[in-house]
Formats: sequence, C-alpha cells, structure tokens
Amino acid sequence: MSLTPEPWLRGTLAVLPAVHRAVVHALELAREDLDRWCAPLNQAELHARPGGVPSVAFQIAHIAGSIDRLLTYAEGRPLSEAQTAALRAEGSGEVPANELFSGLRSCLEGAERRVRALAGSDLESPRTVGRRGLPTTLGGLLVHVADHTQRHVGQAITTAKLARGSG
Repeated sequence: MSLTPEPWLRGTLAVLPAVHRAVVHALELAREDLDRWCAPLNQAELHARPGGVPSVAFQIAHIAGSIDRLLTYAEGRPLSEAQTAALRAEGSGEVPANELFSGLRSCLEGAERRVRALAGSDLESPRTVGRRGLPTTLGGLLVHVADHTQRHVGQAITTAKLARGSG
C-alpha cells in the first residue's frame, strides 16, 4: 500500500477553483491508478475479456475518448468528424500497449490544460451534449468528466485483476 496520499489530499492546485481542482485531481488519480494496475499487463492481458466484460484496452481507449468528447462539449463546441470516427472505432482492434498508454497520457495532459482554461468560466453556463443537444451546464460536464473517468478506471482495474488471474 502506498504511503503517498491521493492527489486531492496533497494540497496541490490551490490556485484553481474547487470544481476544476477536483477534476484535475481525479484525472491525476486516474493516471496513477491505471499506471499501477494496468500498465504492467502484457498485450494478451490488456485485450482479454474475462467473463465477456470489456477489455482493459477498451476501458483505457474509452477513458481517453470520453474525456476529449466531454471537454469539447464543456468548451461549448460540437464534436468533430474525427472525434465521431474515433468514438465508432473505440475498442476495435488490438492497439499496442505503448500506443494505448501514450495516447492516454497525452489525453490526460491535454485535459488538464483544457480544464485550467475553463477556470474563469461560469459553472452555470448552459451547455449541450450529443446530437440531440441534451441540456446541461459547464459545471455538470466538468463533474461528469471526473466521475465518468473514475467509473471506467475502476472497471479497468477490476478487469486487469481478472485478466491476471488474481481477481
């Protein structure tokens, strides 16, 4: 067990408003947990689907893609064609581990910059999600970035344990 406290207990990012700080801390924790539990997996384990559950590779690709999509909506923009194509391709094929984790790290670094850029914005600003334009707010999207990411990190860790046979 690690003696290092979770990111939210390290006293960092005090310059950010509380919601933005919490989102960045959740993304930091996601990176740390995925590095700890999933990065050591071999290619077969990353793509294994024990009991038919989505693979660790799918979860990691979905985490990166969903963060990008949710932050695009938070920025008040529609998804690009490239983002829509990436969503359709999520989890298809066997992406090599180095590409998978490189993409994740790049996404998380970019996400921190994007969340920081939204720090001066009104959290109650209306936003819409998806083709149907479902209503939400900037604050709702930012909170969802954190909770959706953590949900899939938990699924990735559980699947990683099952894939290694230690579940």
